[in-house]
Order: sequence, then C-alpha cells, then structure tokens
Amino acid sequence: MVTATAAPAASGQGPSRLAGPTPAAQPSAPNVNPALERFIPVTTLALVDRLTVPAAWPNGDCERARRFFRYLNFWRRQKHTQRLMSLLRAYEPFDPDSDLLITREYSATDKKKLQKRTVCEIERILERANYVRIDPKSVEMILTKDSHYGLDLHVDLGVFEECLLYYRGASMKRDRRTNYRKFMRKEEFDVPIYRRLMLLFKLKPFDIRVKEVMAERNISETEAAKFVTQMRGSLSTEVKDGNIYIKLFKNIPRSDLEMVFPNTRVKFRLLDKIKLGVTGGGAMGMGLVGTAGKLAAGGLTIANPIALMGAVAGLGGIAFRQGVNFFNQKQRYMVVMAQNLYFHAMADNRGVLIKLSERAAEEDVKEEILLYSVLAKEPAKRSDLPVIDGVIEKYLHTTFDIRVNFDLPDALERLIADGVVTEGPDGTLHTLQPTDAAAHLDAMWDRFLDDLPDGSRAEGSELDAEDFPHL
Repeated sequence: MVTATAAPAASGQGPSRLAGPTPAAQPSAPNVNPALERFIPVTTLALVDRLTVPAAWPNGDCERARRFFRYLNFWRRQKHTQRLMSLLRAYEPFDPDSDLLITREYSATDKKKLQKRTVCEIERILERANYVRIDPKSVEMILTKDSHYGLDLHVDLGVFEECLLYYRGASMKRDRRTNYRKFMRKEEFDVPIYRRLMLLFKLKPFDIRVKEVMAERNISETEAAKFVTQMRGSLSTEVKDGNIYIKLFKNIPRSDLEMVFPNTRVKFRLLDKIKLGVTGGGAMGMGLVGTAGKLAAGGLTIANPIALMGAVAGLGGIAFRQGVNFFNQKQRYMVVMAQNLYFHAMADNRGVLIKLSERAAEEDVKEEILLYSVLAKEPAKRSDLPVIDGVIEKYLHTTFDIRVNFDLPDALERLIADGVVTEGPDGTLHTLQPTDAAAHLDAMWDRFLDDLPDGSRAEGSELDAEDFPHL
C-alpha cells in the first residue's frame, strides 16, 4: 500500500519518493477542485530530473528509471503521431491553406462523415492536452461589456455550424495603464487572461442560414438572403462555408474573447457616443445658428446667392468633418483589434493540429511518469487511487509550488493498455520495474510498424488526371 513517508520540500536534490498520508487518513473519494486545471505547467525534463535523483530510487535504479522515461516519451509521441496522421487525412478536404493538387472528390455524405471525425478527433486531442472547453453560448463568458483594450465587440454565434472554444492556463498578467484621476500617473493592475485559447469554426451553408433567418425573423427569402449577406459583410472574402478554420492564440484577455471570432463587429462605447454626440451636436448647432442669423438679416442673403451658398457650404463642411471623425474613430477601433490579434496569434489550421498533438503527447508523458514513480515503488490497489491522486498533487505543490487537478484515471489506463501496469483479480496493480519496463517498450517498438493499420478510408473517390482542377 501507499506508505506514510514524509515528502521533503523542493530542493536541488528532490524528494526521495512521491509520498503522502496513509490511506486511512484520506477520504474515500479524490479531492477534486473544479477550479483547478489538469494542465501541469512544468516541462517533462524538469519532472524527470526531480523524479530520478539517486535518493528517489533504491538499488541504483535512478539511471534505469531515466532510460525508461526516455523510452516512454518517444513511445507516447509516436502513438500521437500515428493518430495525427489519420486526423490530417480527414481534415484535408476542409483545409483552407492546402496547396496540394486535389485528386479525390467527396460526396456530401462523405464530407459529413469526415467533418464529424475531424471535429471529434480534435476534441479528443484537446482533452488529452488538458484544455478546458468554454461554451460559446455562455453569455457571461463571451458577450462581455468590459474590455481590456477599450473595445465594445459583438459576435453573431448563429452563423456557425461548428464552433469549439477551448482554453488552457487561466491566470493573471500584470499590465500598466494611465490613470486620469491620478494626474496621468501610470499604475499597474492585473488582467485575467487565457494563456492558450483555441477556436475552431465552420460557417453554416448560405442557404441553410437563410432558412434559419426566415424562421427567426418571419421574413421573406429575399429579405433573409439580404440580411445574411449583410451580416457576412464583416467576414473576409477568403472565408468559405466549406472550410474548417482552426486558430490558436496566446495571452488573450478573458474580457475580449469576442476578438478572436471572424465575424466580430466593433460597436461604439457609450463614452465615445457621448463624445461624438457632444462635439458633433455642438458644431452642427453653432453652424445652424450662424446660418440662421445670416438668413434673418433682412433680404441680404436672398439678394446675394453667393453668400447663401457660402453659408450652406460651411454647414456642409461641418457635417462632413463630423462624419470623418466618426469613421476615424471606428478605424482606430479596428486598428487596435488587428494589432492585438497580430501579437496574440500562434498558429492556424493544420499548424494548430500539429502543435496540439505535440502538447497532448507531452501532457500524457508527464502524467504517466508521475503515476509510474508511485506505482513502481509502492504496492497499491485500485482502491488506493484517491490516495495516490492526493500524493501526486501534494508533490507538485511542494516541489513546484503549483496546484493542479491531477488526471490519474486516464494515465493509469494508458499504462495498463501498454502493459507497463497490470491489474490482478483483487484490484492489485502490478508494475514493471524500470529495466523490465524499458525492455517491454523496446519490444513494442519493434512491432510498431508491423501493427500499423492500413490507413485507407472509404470516403471519396480518386479523380482521373483530366478531371484535376486547375491550380
């Protein structure tokens, strides 16, 4: 069973083992804090260095443990690469950035199957990478009025057939701003951010969206088509409803999630409306008063049409200037949004899939080496899992000063699936020691290519050369 050894504080030598209270002192269920993420913000190398110090492994097994962890790292990444290749094949018909010759055509049924497979597999990768889903329909989280960048943004979520929004690493960052109430002094403040934010979207086909608008607004098809066309006017002409778009961002303020959507519309804030209204109204009022005064000065202006035309032209100039101010303010909004998105963007489409797959593999490896470091040293049963979960979470907090909700069940199932851990009839978990575990993965690696699936899919049919579309 898991013993009650004391876990020392983090140091250059590291703990001798992952340890915690005795099973009797633990509750019967895991201590799950829903506010904590499963993401472990530590590199694999840092974990391996601290988990394989000589004092942590009796009989000089520390080097053997390092060797096994290295094997496990490569093995897990190769398994993820296998699934990534299958995902990229499914995503190919929807990739907006593809520069490859189209040699296969797909029926509507085929594309529906591939679309579903693509979205489901991306969700699986995001879960493995310890991302957390945000419901795009959550008004409290998406359609916020407060904005870090001083923008009032609006998003129409009804245009999307597929829409996934995931984050990883909800935290704070320090920023500076000018406080006008304190004589223009700079002050620091905390900004809630998502360190990583992934958006996947696919537009609804135009005709389907038109039918929805007809039902929602009880209008004719012509009016609905005009409305949908107008609403899609904020989208780039490059955005097609047949493609699936995937975006990855970093350090996005939580109050500006609307900024990452493709159909974001900038609205004027109340302060800007008041400012434009006061300045514009004042200028127009003064212009009207001046023009009326000239008209009231007897028949002077009627007898002098040139003077009348000059007064009217002056009034038109004031109106034109206020219109320019209006468009300039909107343009400043768009520049602020574009500049900030430029520095927040990390990857697009196929590049996002590759990056997420690599992150998912890394998270799997970190979870597995932490769990293995307990099971290889301490006899345990499945009933001890709540204790082990608490032990690992305590170790991460003591060693790295981080708090996470450790994902123990998934890590255990992967180790069992690979044969590194086996479960007896009574629930006892038997774990291969480092030398045997490394030899076991070595043998699996030798069979890996022989066991690869064919990879062929029934969707689509190959085109003849004369049917290839012109590039």
